[in-house]
Amino acid sequence: MKLSIVVLNYKTRNLLKYFLKGVLAFKFPWLWEIIVVDNASGDGTERMIKNDFPVVKFVQSPKNVGMGWGNNLGIENSLGEYIFIANPDITLNQAAIVELVNFIDHQTTAGLVGPLIKSPDGARQETCYRWPRFSTFLYRRTGLGETKRGQKHLDHFLYRDTDLSQPQTVDWVLGGCFLARRSALEAIGLFDRRFFLFLEDTDLCRRMWQHKFSVWYYPLASVIHLPHRLSAGNRNLKDIFSKMTWVHIVSWFKYFWKWRKAMNY
Repeated sequence: MKLSIVVLNYKTRNLLKYFLKGVLAFKFPWLWEIIVVDNASGDGTERMIKNDFPVVKFVQSPKNVGMGWGNNLGIENSLGEYIFIANPDITLNQAAIVELVNFIDHQTTAGLVGPLIKSPDGARQETCYRWPRFSTFLYRRTGLGETKRGQKHLDHFLYRDTDLSQPQTVDWVLGGCFLARRSALEAIGLFDRRFFLFLEDTDLCRRMWQHKFSVWYYPLASVIHLPHRLSAGNRNLKDIFSKMTWVHIVSWFKYFWKWRKAMNY
């Protein structure tokens, strides 16, 4: 089998239904499958899949195990040579997926590739990044990002200082939509289950590079994403005390502790 599309759901049943209706209309030139993992939503997702989308392979998690571990359940139940990870709030199109598969087919050292991701109004979202420094969190989450030093730091972190109109290698890409080579995932391991949410994609891409697999940003294939920028926050006092901010902080410390010996800054 050529391709497995894995989509992780957590209390987004209506988005998931829209997602599946679109994807199941695709006519790929190779064998493929779609796997839905439900992270214990308790919203009737399993019943909807069985009644409305019986062709979809369904995996029920006994509890909410987070982003990385949830996607691992889908990957472990998949058969494809390539794994396409997509959140339910991504609107896919057949041409983009075929383009990414063709690219990674010919770019034999590539372990993972992310497409251009646009907002519904056509604006490019920032979804490829350089390795974060410990201070990146403060610049992303607080008003320090508005300072001259903060803006310079974020411009570098977000590749704003680079022409991103053509395919190129990058440090890491957003985990909400990418294509990965199964053999690469088997070589480096799946998402690190210690990261409940945030930095699991950074860690995965770092391990790709560590094992000599390249990570690519491929803007010639594009998808649509409903914007909500969980990782960046709103840079206000209320956001600093939000649950998502603290989840992010926990992942931040886990990431920098894990990779402390590999960092040269």
